[in-house]
Amino acid sequence: MRLKTADRPIRMACLVALVLLGACAKDGAKKKKSPPPLVSATQVQKHLFVTVIEAVGTAKANEQVTIASSVTERVERVLFDDGMAVAKGQLLAVLTRGQEDAALHGALAAEQQADAQYKRIRSIYDRGFATQVQLDLQLAAKERARADAAQVRAAIVDRMIRAPFAGYTGLRNISAGAVVTAGTPLVTVSDVSRIKLDFTVPETGLYGLKIGQPIEAAAAAFPGESFVGHVSSIDPVIDPSSRAVMVRAILPNPGLRLKPGMLLSVRVKLGERLADAVPELAISGDGGTRYVFVLTPKTQAKRVEVKTGLRDAGLIEVRGLPGGTKVISEGVVKVADGMKVRLAGAGHKPKPKARA
Repeated sequence: MRLKTADRPIRMACLVALVLLGACAKDGAKKKKSPPPLVSATQVQKHLFVTVIEAVGTAKANEQVTIASSVTERVERVLFDDGMAVAKGQLLAVLTRGQEDAALHGALAAEQQADAQYKRIRSIYDRGFATQVQLDLQLAAKERARADAAQVRAAIVDRMIRAPFAGYTGLRNISAGAVVTAGTPLVTVSDVSRIKLDFTVPETGLYGLKIGQPIEAAAAAFPGESFVGHVSSIDPVIDPSSRAVMVRAILPNPGLRLKPGMLLSVRVKLGERLADAVPELAISGDGGTRYVFVLTPKTQAKRVEVKTGLRDAGLIEVRGLPGGTKVISEGVVKVADGMKVRLAGAGHKPKPKARA
């Protein structure tokens, strides 16, 4: 028990020494200040910003039609092949027309007889031996015979399938001898000498869009290649659900490489302007406010509010900064308004590497 009593002062002295050492360590930590954050700065520079609309469109043939049979009849002849070039009015297929040919001969004979009879009555009428009523009845008979002949001719035309315009035929799906009903597709003719490209543009992009404006299109089938055309029409009505307008462009198609139905990416340049720009990393935000940290002559960070605009190649358009101003472009997250900073490359010596 005496030993324990003798050791108590020693233990108390040790505790006091530990407390004093801790206090000294805290005072030393307080006195040691952390160095200013290391940042990089760049000057506000001029950059050419180009306003571009990017969209995706579907290629369509300049003209395309699927010709269907208007009657139920047997196919007598097929005069086209897959992908064949055809001229306007070229005969593509013939349906059986035996009955119509016979009917036409009869109608023509009746028309000739009615015309001859009308001429005889007209001669008699001129000499006063026929009445006006007789002349009018024969004239009506003559016109009726002419109409009957025209009707038969129309029936024959329905059995003669012709190309409505110059182009290329689609794949052939009919053969001679087949019986087709009214409405059966016989052949598709497409004019692909040029391509119609339909795409949508947001209503916010209409301010710079106009008829005749050049466009560039690209197809996945031809990587690295551009097809140049122009805007041919703009839909006068905006779609209320998408708030976009349909635009149609015309693309020349030499070599017929572009096919209807292709998906094409579209670029339309609306305009360009030279404006002040800073790196995108220099921009910070606070709600709807955008600001940068300007580097002052005393190497301090000063918060300045700016207005931003277009973006391009890692740069962003800014308004509200005088030319030549230096802004902090790297290390923005480490600084605050009025804070002292260290500028990278200005008297900053990198730490020596440890020897192996």
